Amino acid sequence: MSIQEIACPHGFVGQSPQIRRVRELIEKVGPTRSPVLILGESGTGKEIVARALHNANPSGAFVPIDCGSLVGPLMESELFGHTRGAFTGAADAKRGLIVLADGGTAFFDEIGDLPLDLQVKLLRLLQEREYRAVGSLQRRKIDIRVIAATHRNLAAGVEQKTFRQDLYYRLNVITIRLPALRERKEDIPLLIERFLESRVPRFTMTREVMDALMAYEWPGNVRELQNCIDRMTAVSSGPLLHTVDLPSSVLNSLEGSRPAFTLAAAANTDAVTRLDTIERYAILDALKKMNGDRGAAAHLLGIGRTTLYRKLKEYGIPSTSSGREPALPHR
Repeated sequence: MSIQEIACPHGFVGQSPQIRRVRELIEKVGPTRSPVLILGESGTGKEIVARALHNANPSGAFVPIDCGSLVGPLMESELFGHTRGAFTGAADAKRGLIVLADGGTAFFDEIGDLPLDLQVKLLRLLQEREYRAVGSLQRRKIDIRVIAATHRNLAAGVEQKTFRQDLYYRLNVITIRLPALRERKEDIPLLIERFLESRVPRFTMTREVMDALMAYEWPGNVRELQNCIDRMTAVSSGPLLHTVDLPSSVLNSLEGSRPAFTLAAAANTDAVTRLDTIERYAILDALKKMNGDRGAAAHLLGIGRTTLYRKLKEYGIPSTSSGREPALPHR
C-alpha cells in the first residue's frame, strides 16, 4: 500500500520537505507494532498520522481515546471497563476503550492531559500487556499497539512532575514531529485545492485572496485553514472568492503587519497594495453585493454597523454608496 493510499486526503497534503519526511517515517514505522509518539501543535493532523500508521498494518480496530476527557471518578472505568456492581450505579459490566482496541491500535490523543494516576496504569499496560477492570481481581492479557499524541512539551512535563518519566520513555520509542502550517507555507495552495475540489459549484479565488492566505500565520494550522475555506465558500455570493469573503482573523492579521501584504505574489514582488485600500474595496464589494444595504454589508463583513459607518467616513465613501466603484485590479 502506497503512502498516498495510507494518508487521509485532508491535512496530509503537501510536497514540502517536512511532509515528505513524515511520509517516509510512516512508510518505515507503519508496518511495525512499535509505540509511536506524535508531536505537533493543535490542528496539524496528529490523528490523521495515527490513522495512517494504523492503516499501514490494519489489524483490529483503531480506537481514539481523548485523554482530556478522562477526568472524574469514572475515568478508570472508561479506560479499562468495570464489573457488575463495581460501584454504585454499575448495574451491568462494561468493556473499556482498551478492550475495544484489543488486536488493534489505541490512540491516546493529548496524552499530556492524562491524569497521573492513570499514567501509572497505562505504564503497566505497556510493560506487562495486561489490564484489570474496575472491581475485578483478575488481570487480563491484551494485544494493542499504542500511539500517543500531544501538543505539549512532555520533556518539560517530566521536569515539572506532571508527567511520569518512565511512561515518557516507554512512549518515546519513535517520534514523529508534525510541522506547523506556517513552517510549510508552500503546501497551502495544494491544501486549498484539495479543500475546494469537491465543492459545487467549482470555486476559484482571486490572486489577492491567495496572497492573503499565504501571508497569514495560521495559529490553528490546517484545521483553521479548512474552516476558513468552509466559511468563505458558505458566505460567497458566487464561485469566485474575493477579499470580502475572507474571515476577519485573516484581515485583522494583515492589518497588524501592514504594509507587507503583497498582491502580486512571486511574479511581481515589487507590487504592494496598502491594507486600507484592500479594506476600502472590501467594503465597496460588500455594499455592491448587498445592493447598498449597509446593515447587510456590515453582517457580511463580520463587523458592526457602527464600525461600518466609521469606515465609510474614514475612506470617504458616501453613506448612500451602492459600492459601484472599480474593483481591485487583477494582475
